[in-house]
Amino acid sequence: MTRLRTTGTVACAVLLAAAALAGCNRESNGAGGGKVGIDMPRTDTDFWNSYQQYLEKGIDDGTVNALPLSNSQNDIAKLVANVQALTDQGAKAIIMAPQDTGAISSTLDELKDKKIPVVSVDTRPDAGEVYMVVRADNRAYGTKACEYLGKQLGGKGRVAELQGDLSSINGRDRSEAFASCMKEKFPGIKVHELPTDWKGDVASAKLQSLLAQHKDVDGIYMQAGGAFLQPTLALLEQKKLLKPAGSDGHITIISNDGIPEELDAIRSGKIDATLSQPADLYAKYALEYAKAALDGKKFKPGKTDHDSEIVKIKNGLEDQLPAPLVTKENVDDKKLWANQLEKK
Repeated sequence: MTRLRTTGTVACAVLLAAAALAGCNRESNGAGGGKVGIDMPRTDTDFWNSYQQYLEKGIDDGTVNALPLSNSQNDIAKLVANVQALTDQGAKAIIMAPQDTGAISSTLDELKDKKIPVVSVDTRPDAGEVYMVVRADNRAYGTKACEYLGKQLGGKGRVAELQGDLSSINGRDRSEAFASCMKEKFPGIKVHELPTDWKGDVASAKLQSLLAQHKDVDGIYMQAGGAFLQPTLALLEQKKLLKPAGSDGHITIISNDGIPEELDAIRSGKIDATLSQPADLYAKYALEYAKAALDGKKFKPGKTDHDSEIVKIKNGLEDQLPAPLVTKENVDDKKLWANQLEKK
């Protein structure tokens, strides 16, 4: 979910890069052309702001001819209105990241009728045809977070789970997988599920209430570091519970996103791990798939040449990008997008 624009003729190298995607029909119907409309789901988290920076770079490099970006601000009604405005401006393909994955189906049906392909980033719409979904395996997020916490806590203790919006496929996937793994592998751990709607202030308030009732919280799973990291750390510091990793009383914390601030928090021992959601690859392949759609290219399930796998979903295809676990052992890995971003 857990979180942070638009021109031109595509260079030959970019065409070749798009054509190299696994499963691609390498025959193109020419430059294809057509403008791409892009909606940002929100710009109030570091993850989505980073995603936007990578989008703008790809647009500036000429991957697609894009209209000015819109921002639906985590509001499905605004997303529907923004998509209508983008198509009115001549968009022939749409990139979106619907946070309410159930309420977007009628808009997708309308776009299908207009023969406007859709690339959905980070979230998988519950219904309505999509050309491609670009996201990581969010069930793996929940499972990996469970396994990490379970092992660190020795299978015993109390854990607070700061869940995302459960109307979102990402929130549901992470929550269901985390719960299933805990029940099966670590029944000795008590999990407190705290729904947050991806809002940092809600997460902080619910965690504060939990800490008032239970002073023996041993671990925290944050489903979106971009939204939850700072308010969670501020609360723990206020409660004098923010103790360095390896010291007595340290609360083991794992997050999702992989933003620079999370990596810094791992380095300083404030949190223990995160799962790096690839903001750079989300932007890169969203643009390339939009271009491929305009060029009439087709894809099929199977391994790709970029260490991912395209899988069949009921309403299209999904490219499941890798999301590595980051701990103090690999936090300085130059391949992590947040470490690349810090150098810019």
